[in-house]
Amino acid sequence: MIIFRDVDDIHDKLVNAVVTIGNFDGVHLGHREIFRRVREGAREVGGVSVVITFVPHPLKLLPSRKALRLITPYAEKEGLIEASGIDYLIIIPFTEQFASIAAADFVSRILVGRIGMKMLIIGYDYAFGRNREGNVALLSKLGAEYGFDLEVLAPIGSRDTIYSSTRIRELIGEGDVDGVVSLLGRHFSLDGTVVHGHHRGKGLGFPTANLATDNELIPMQGVYAVKVRLGDALYDGACNIGSNPTFDDRAMSIEVFIFDFAGDLYDSRMRVYFVARIRDEQKFPTAVALQQAIQSDIARCREILNCVSVVEYREATGTDDNGKK
Repeated sequence: MIIFRDVDDIHDKLVNAVVTIGNFDGVHLGHREIFRRVREGAREVGGVSVVITFVPHPLKLLPSRKALRLITPYAEKEGLIEASGIDYLIIIPFTEQFASIAAADFVSRILVGRIGMKMLIIGYDYAFGRNREGNVALLSKLGAEYGFDLEVLAPIGSRDTIYSSTRIRELIGEGDVDGVVSLLGRHFSLDGTVVHGHHRGKGLGFPTANLATDNELIPMQGVYAVKVRLGDALYDGACNIGSNPTFDDRAMSIEVFIFDFAGDLYDSRMRVYFVARIRDEQKFPTAVALQQAIQSDIARCREILNCVSVVEYREATGTDDNGKK
């Protein structure tokens, strides 16, 4: 996949560009279906598939009632889009100046004039440009004027559930990491570096790896059954997200006990896949009581993880294929 990080970097129009535009936070199953249709459209016209997105997410800049926590960091989103078999990713820096551009100007100057768009594929509720002027009615009119086809996809979902980044954020925030798989298309995961913590786990007999991550969206505090990827190896584990109330800590931490592993992990990269939430974080009267609870947690996690395969995002060229490990 070729990435342009500014439209000014595109010096020649792309060949029969089939384009979709959006934020695509999380690259969930709905986004993947849009990408599949873009690839299909590109094959039909002998052209290239193009995804246009924005950094930062527009809601990071525009006034909003609450802070937006991204499902995936920008770099991870790029990797997920590349795994979807897209030919070109165009990342437009989202600024106040860009936000003021009228939708018609964006279409004529950038989509048609700079990129050479021949087909635009969007979701049923997508709109862009100043005051969200770029709706279906305007795009249909501009398509006839500039000679590009417009395809509007119906709501994408399963049964009564529409795939939605907003709903995915809600589920993860509620700790429903099991339920989110059917929308996200994979287990939610955090990637980061192992850093030093308080070193209490080793004293309790359960040495933990403390994860420092750039992810903004963290599951609800509690104890989770997880899968842990270290290099090419995948391990079962238990993860506690919280402030360790038994020891009156205040700062939130992400601590992972990796089953059947021994070794020094400091400064190592680690990805944690969240499979199930097993309980709330609790304050125990003594360290011994905490130790007994951890033993019970580990037994429960082993039981859950014994019959679970983690679902990762992986696609072969031109196909949609969930990789299972």
